[in-house]
Amino acid sequence: MTRFSIAAVLVLVSASSGGAGAQSSGTSCDRACLLGIADTYLAALTAHDPSKAPLAPTVRFTEQAQPLKVGEGLWRTVTQGPTAFKLPVADPVAGQIGVIVMLRANMPRPPGPALTAVAPPPDPPGPAAVQLALRLKVENRQITEAEHLIARITSPNQLANLQTLRPGLLAPVPAGERSPRNLMLLIANSYYDAIVQSDGTVAPFADDCGRRENGMHTAGVGRPANAPPGPGGGPPQGCAEQLTARAMSYIRSIDLRRVWIADEETGLTFGLTMFRHPMDERFVTLLNPDGTTTQRPMNFNPFDLEAAHIFKIRGGQIHEIEAMGFVLPLYSKNGWSQFVR
Repeated sequence: MTRFSIAAVLVLVSASSGGAGAQSSGTSCDRACLLGIADTYLAALTAHDPSKAPLAPTVRFTEQAQPLKVGEGLWRTVTQGPTAFKLPVADPVAGQIGVIVMLRANMPRPPGPALTAVAPPPDPPGPAAVQLALRLKVENRQITEAEHLIARITSPNQLANLQTLRPGLLAPVPAGERSPRNLMLLIANSYYDAIVQSDGTVAPFADDCGRRENGMHTAGVGRPANAPPGPGGGPPQGCAEQLTARAMSYIRSIDLRRVWIADEETGLTFGLTMFRHPMDERFVTLLNPDGTTTQRPMNFNPFDLEAAHIFKIRGGQIHEIEAMGFVLPLYSKNGWSQFVR
């Protein structure tokens, strides 16, 4: 049995047992219902009026991993609703929907630890472009859980990649290339295992796989001409090759994984996780294709990155990855679990 199939069996047990309760809660809201509720929520958010969203009386809400009251946080600061960049993942089995979307809001740079000793440039005046990862849980057509992850985007290069979606992301997957929901959840989980193990063969990456994070093209196919250097210091490598080269070995663990949402029709899977970066090694040793090694300095302070990922899965392989995240102190909780792992 291969390493990927062993990991898949183990994760399948977890995914199947963890989703049983969610299946009964989502039966009253199909895919179209979930998409409509997410649109209604975003419209209410833009209007600064929670009463316009179908919120349950006991709704729980977090933003940037902190429990808040509905009406606080982005509810007060958003100035413009969703742009053309909106990527939803609706899952009636889980009774949940995840969305990554671009908005504008009057908000300062989100608080978080300083990554380096160099001060960041001052924030430009006026409303800022904001990338929002939204998760909603729906029971009896009411929202019982709402979660915001926010990244403030100011770089022109990043913003250029966040105007419209890459064409393949929302395209329906032909019936013959669709994967069952449970397999989609396994494949998404294998991506995080591949990072932690520094082994690109652990996940089934397609040859045309491309990854963007907060609008930055960080791996694989589709690199724009204005893309910054990849983690290895040069052009981004392939999704698998980059991991095998140990370019992301500074990520010690990926904890609090919540990979619960998958849409078989679009081939999209939505996951939330916490990336741990102790940064206790000042260099990363990179493995070159010829077997030699080079060292890359890592002059960063310790930090966590709470992240949302959407994976495009077709023919059992990961073809595209759209991700976003924001910085937190090392070993933060996510607002939904009492644990750090």
